Amino acid sequence: MVKEIKIGNRTYNLCGRTYVMGILNVTPDSFSDGGQFIDKDAAVKRAIEMFEEGAAIIDIGGESTRPGYTPVSAELQIERVIPVIKEIKKNLDIPVSVDTYDAKVARAALEAGCDIVNDIWGLQKDPEMAKVIAEYDAVCVLMHNRDNTNYGNFVNDVLIDTRIMIDRALDAGIKRERIILDPGVGFAKNVEQNLCIINHMDDFKVFDCPVLLGTSRKSVIGKTLDLPVEERLEGTLATTVMACMKDIDFVRVHDVKENVRAIRMTEAILNTFEPPMNEPMCIYGPPEMLNGGGALYQPNASNSGFDMRNMMNYPDIHKQ
Repeated sequence: MVKEIKIGNRTYNLCGRTYVMGILNVTPDSFSDGGQFIDKDAAVKRAIEMFEEGAAIIDIGGESTRPGYTPVSAELQIERVIPVIKEIKKNLDIPVSVDTYDAKVARAALEAGCDIVNDIWGLQKDPEMAKVIAEYDAVCVLMHNRDNTNYGNFVNDVLIDTRIMIDRALDAGIKRERIILDPGVGFAKNVEQNLCIINHMDDFKVFDCPVLLGTSRKSVIGKTLDLPVEERLEGTLATTVMACMKDIDFVRVHDVKENVRAIRMTEAILNTFEPPMNEPMCIYGPPEMLNGGGALYQPNASNSGFDMRNMMNYPDIHKQ
């Protein structure tokens, strides 16, 4: 099992930790926050806010990839993202990711100090992308995607696609320890399939690479809850909590503060051990379960835990 990943000058411990990648779209037409941060100063201000709220990585995109998006030239993407990358790297000590499937954009971003290439097409769209990533020894996020939805066994087919994607990266000289996998929620999948792959996100651990989940404000949440994009925070938080519980390494989100808090609370619960008992514990139950002195259960030197199966047989015990 992969235990850590080095990104930029930081090493991330992946044992029981989930980190937040904050989304920063410098586009006029992104599905959720299009136009808000297209100005460089506004973008940098938002990056600083996300850093202060607990983001571990900032992911910058210069092209909307929402359903039905219009492709943007490499030149325009570079014009949008490079000044923001340079300014963030100058002001913040935080790894930066560029969200692009274009090798020209990736090269320009890496030259500007970017640490990660986040490719929503998993090295499929631009034949030069894998070479660029390998040349710079950059970390890459490779997302599951395809140009059709002709699945047989859905989860198995997605995993097969992912294996092919990883092999493509390795063949090009990208090191396995530089690869992060994204199950591709919202891409080449319908609502039911998106829900299914969220539930199976931990299956990607079989490839011994870190895993990133990206569900923030997406249509699977909107369609499941019948909510507009501006009301999908709670749905996003539910998937983030699930990611923590399934030991997923990164979540990519718009609402950094709220997701960081949800992660911290979930991790606190998951990582808490039963405190040592300084004195015998007594748990009281209904009369028919009384055991001499009225205790339902009293641990001793040879039995230090409470058997929850007894509780399950007496549902009213919770009312005592």
